[in-house]
Amino acid sequence: MALKVGDSLPSDLKLKEMGEGGPKDVTVGEIFKGKKVVLFAVPGAFTPTCSMKHLPGFLDQAAAIRAKGVDDIVCLSVNDAFVMGAWGQANNAKGKVRMLADGNGEFTKTVGLTLDASGFGMGVRSQRYALIVSDGKVQELLVEPGPGLNVSSAESVLSKL
Repeated sequence: MALKVGDSLPSDLKLKEMGEGGPKDVTVGEIFKGKKVVLFAVPGAFTPTCSMKHLPGFLDQAAAIRAKGVDDIVCLSVNDAFVMGAWGQANNAKGKVRMLADGNGEFTKTVGLTLDASGFGMGVRSQRYALIVSDGKVQELLVEPGPGLNVSSAESVLSKL
């Protein structure tokens, strides 16, 4: 499936989130049902553009994004829950951005947004993109056309809300 505006996200797929007692499953349906959510995906936690620009932009703009009626802001990466938890903790994301792991890339593959980063020794990852989702339905799909950060930045998402 190549995700497009108007599509419903696959509600039964599971992602992982670091909780107080360790990683826990959370379904896509639980994340998006009855809510307006901004999700941004990155190729890898702790990687340069992701750590210096993408995540910090959403952390800085979290209040402004929520002021536009957004219930939750989610960062997704094809990393494990331990890495996503540590990355969130290192960036003081708690209460601003929810850090979710797509460890096996199942969500990323299902929505057709994989990136072959094997040339960099990173295997199959997620493309850099952002979604605005209302009650599980995609309202905006902002996929970066190449390297860099433009269309999926926090500022770009804010302009679409």
